[in-house]
Amino acid sequence: MINGIINVHKEAGYTSHDVVGKLRGILHQKKIGHTGTLDPDAEGVLPVCLGNATKLCDMLVNKEKTYEVRFRLGITTDTQDMSGTVTEERLVFVTPEEAGAAVMEFVGAYDQIPPMYSAKKVDGKKLYELAREGKVVERKPCHVTIHSIVIKDMALPYIEMEVCCSKGTYIRTLCHDIGRKLSCGAAMEALKRTKSGKFDIENSVSLAQIEALAKEGRIGDILIPVEEMLDEYPKLTVREEAEKLLYNGNALPCGSFSDVPEADKSASGVRIYAPNGDFTAIYRYNKEDERFVPVKMFRTES
Repeated sequence: MINGIINVHKEAGYTSHDVVGKLRGILHQKKIGHTGTLDPDAEGVLPVCLGNATKLCDMLVNKEKTYEVRFRLGITTDTQDMSGTVTEERLVFVTPEEAGAAVMEFVGAYDQIPPMYSAKKVDGKKLYELAREGKVVERKPCHVTIHSIVIKDMALPYIEMEVCCSKGTYIRTLCHDIGRKLSCGAAMEALKRTKSGKFDIENSVSLAQIEALAKEGRIGDILIPVEEMLDEYPKLTVREEAEKLLYNGNALPCGSFSDVPEADKSASGVRIYAPNGDFTAIYRYNKEDERFVPVKMFRTES
């Protein structure tokens, strides 16, 4: 089994689920998961986890992301992007200064209402499934943070910008909200995710490139080890006498390590290595038990 992460460049026209399905066929492996949905019309960075790295999916989803987006003022659609049905068109009378000011008002924290055409669930059903049935349901606002916005180009009614934001942010909804603030509506025209956590678009690879490397037996050239994603965690190595406890996923007393773990008790997690140097798990210190307890196990699976 292949274990690690591939920084995939998703092309427009594929869903994130499509990418996983194609990789399962290319790599002949079922245990694959992606780390954050990209709209079918969007392109860009989509980190995909293989084998035991799938245990990282929930951690990588939480990272901040950067996008390049182009949207058009004066038009509103049911999907909040240009792939949807136009519901309203208005003339755009705002000046570039007014548009720029409205855009920058969204920097910081704000409550964003998820779009109906999204994979978010309400009462166990995905919103886009309800939308396709012609239903509109109440959605609770989600607290998101726009860390920064850089306006790259403005040729009204079109605006291009770079957005750095927290997880769970819908960029097409951000465009929609900007249009609503300007009282003329807006719809997203193009979206590219250029960064997701540590993953950058410059180092991403297409499905065609992955397939070519797989045929040559060179997947290792683009495979990122699990431990490389966890380098913010301190490292501890167990003594040989504690190796069985580690492999069984048991709690580890402070005396189990060849290192001195005192400085690592306050960390949110620590990387645990076997005596032979193999990365094996993430543990954290439990003050009540005065031991390190397992959070995620990453023993290499065959």
